[in-house]
Amino acid sequence: MIRETRSVREYLFMALISAAVTYLLVPLVRRFAIRIGAMPEIRDRDVHTTPTPRLGGLAMYGGLVVGLLLADRLTHSSEALAGTGAQVVPALIIAGGLITFTGFLDDWWGMDAFIKLAGQVAAAGVLVFFGMRLTSIPLPEAWGGPTSVDYTLSTIITILVVVVTINAVNFVDGLDGLAAGIVCIAAMATWVYSIIISQKISGSNITATAAIVAVLIGTCLGFLPHNFHPAKIFMGDTGAMLIGLVLASSIVTVTPVDTTAIVDMNEFPVLVPLLIPAAVLVLPLIDLITAVIRRTSQGLSPFAPDRGHLHHRLMDIGHSHRRSVLIMYAWTFLFSFLVVGLSWVGVPVLMFPAVIVLALAVLVLMAMPRWRGRGGVHAATPDNPDDDGGPPTGPMPPILPEDPQVKRQAPPSGGASRERASAEGNPGIPVFPSRS
Repeated sequence: MIRETRSVREYLFMALISAAVTYLLVPLVRRFAIRIGAMPEIRDRDVHTTPTPRLGGLAMYGGLVVGLLLADRLTHSSEALAGTGAQVVPALIIAGGLITFTGFLDDWWGMDAFIKLAGQVAAAGVLVFFGMRLTSIPLPEAWGGPTSVDYTLSTIITILVVVVTINAVNFVDGLDGLAAGIVCIAAMATWVYSIIISQKISGSNITATAAIVAVLIGTCLGFLPHNFHPAKIFMGDTGAMLIGLVLASSIVTVTPVDTTAIVDMNEFPVLVPLLIPAAVLVLPLIDLITAVIRRTSQGLSPFAPDRGHLHHRLMDIGHSHRRSVLIMYAWTFLFSFLVVGLSWVGVPVLMFPAVIVLALAVLVLMAMPRWRGRGGVHAATPDNPDDDGGPPTGPMPPILPEDPQVKRQAPPSGGASRERASAEGNPGIPVFPSRS
């Protein structure tokens, strides 16, 4: 009991340090992004109306590195990381650095989707090289029990899991604070699950998972104050791909669990290690799958951007920016923590489909514009206090029109940003006054 208490204190300390480092680095990164002109022009599918610096993922990478190095120095977390048989800290630092560099180039200059995909595969390959891979798949005893996989198949599955997770997180990154918040909630659910399982299993990857997601939680929490609406900076692909990579690494370490060791936790223990990763990624995966189907059915590339994401739909039916984000937070929290709770108390397998139906019903109710009454970003009035509480998303402090970084940006075509600002009940202040 004393050991578990000390371990939890270490996890909290790691999260706190990661959050503090990330939070303090963001203003420096923001100045750097403005200086090099990493503020793309407003696109038709964007929901913000003024140029906002990207590259926030650089600060997140700094917080991640410090948190991992700290974890490697603390007593219990270092033992857990060493006990996995993999070099977890160098794997995440090097793979994270590679994916951050890839995202940096994409946010600054733009990058072909297949080149970016190659960077994602390379980062996943780094994890495999340092021993972070799925070594077995948990299956029920009726199907032969936990099944080990050979190195080649293990490598393919691990890379697939990492790439899918990275793109799922990247796809959901469309509103201020959305990706960081959803990943943070998912990491919290994974952390709670790993703490529960560690009481049943010793000497496994579970405690290492707790250390990884503790650092991830801190990194996301440190970035959110700068990124919540109205955002001062965006994480960009630099940050979205990074936190997707770290979340995927936690899935890789948490999944190979001996189901016979947790048979008393649930009537169908195989669901526990398989459903937790699915639960924490269900919202980004739904968005990813529907986006791929939607685009390919229209004859477009799966990577072609559009305004058909879940968060776009929430705003289009009348929800404000903040309300749309909070709805998706609530749904992620409800689903992931309900699955964790059910796996802890032990329930029949039929309860899990019931949870899915309940979570979907709650999402539908929260997404209905009339269920919550009149309001939202398209109906905000001075008499309605339920508004975004801030101006359109934009940088702070204001960037002056004569700033050379702003002048280098092309004006939005067709005045789309001004029309959207007026539609949202905000003053249509032109981003480029000299050309209005």
